[in-house]
Amino acid sequence: MSKPLNVVTFGEPMAMFYANEAGPLHEATSFSKALAGAESNVATGLSRLEHKTGYVTKLGEDNFGQFIALALEKEGIDTKSITYTKEFPTGMLIKSKVLAGDPKVEYFRKNSAASKLSLADFNEEYFASAGHLHVTSISSALSKTCHEFSLHAMEFMKKSGKTVSLDPNLRPTLWPDKETMVSTINDLATRCDWFLPGLGEGKILTGLDTPEDIAGYYLDRGVSLVVIKLGPEGAYYKTSGGEEGYADGFKVEKVVDTVGAGDGFAVGVISALLEQLQVGEAVKRGNAIGALAVMSPGDMDGLPTRDGLEKFMNASV
Repeated sequence: MSKPLNVVTFGEPMAMFYANEAGPLHEATSFSKALAGAESNVATGLSRLEHKTGYVTKLGEDNFGQFIALALEKEGIDTKSITYTKEFPTGMLIKSKVLAGDPKVEYFRKNSAASKLSLADFNEEYFASAGHLHVTSISSALSKTCHEFSLHAMEFMKKSGKTVSLDPNLRPTLWPDKETMVSTINDLATRCDWFLPGLGEGKILTGLDTPEDIAGYYLDRGVSLVVIKLGPEGAYYKTSGGEEGYADGFKVEKVVDTVGAGDGFAVGVISALLEQLQVGEAVKRGNAIGALAVMSPGDMDGLPTRDGLEKFMNASV
């Protein structure tokens, strides 16, 4: 029997090399290594907040695969459902350092081990042991088999009476075209309970302009809660029961690296909802962790422990 989990997620974790000095990526000569990937960011954040979290993926039998498995385990994330292959390598990326704005990121993930995740890797007992499933649309963009896995996992959890969250995490370069991206993600959204797009993502996916209209679009399609990230201003939320509001963002002293902010936001919202906090409080926690994320250099350096989160939120009152 699998041990009970609060949350399970799946996707592509990658080895990341990020430049130690600011400037163009091709001129960087010194790099540090870290774990990267939207789902591993979320799994790490939830684990640091003491939610038992499992991560399902496929890794290459190589040094990067070993590094990733160990990095996940060090964060207390359950890795028992990770599978390995000799045929395909573990994905990686390199990232520039910037003094302002978004860093340049270059991926090496084509035909990666994780992109070969398929229904044959779906462990029903393992997913059934979890109370909640978190999904990003990145998995569906990786391959046909990953998309089939995503659909099956979401449907399985919904039929089992579990909750499902979806962060669209738009990655246009991974999709064959915009139309495929939009239609696929909107189909995935109809299968989740909690949908967490950014305002820009919502505009691309729906063609609508305001947070209220975008939220209404997904609520009309069966989603229970839509939370729309508004950047430094905070976030807007609306539920199928008619509850809605804005939650202000937290003051950020200095933006160090914007990558991972949306994942931090997801950590805050999901963890708080699983702890049965009110929706407004959950969104406020999402804003807090998103703010902590942009003040740190790595994708997950700013993800707090419970004590760190309380101190930050109390100091910002």
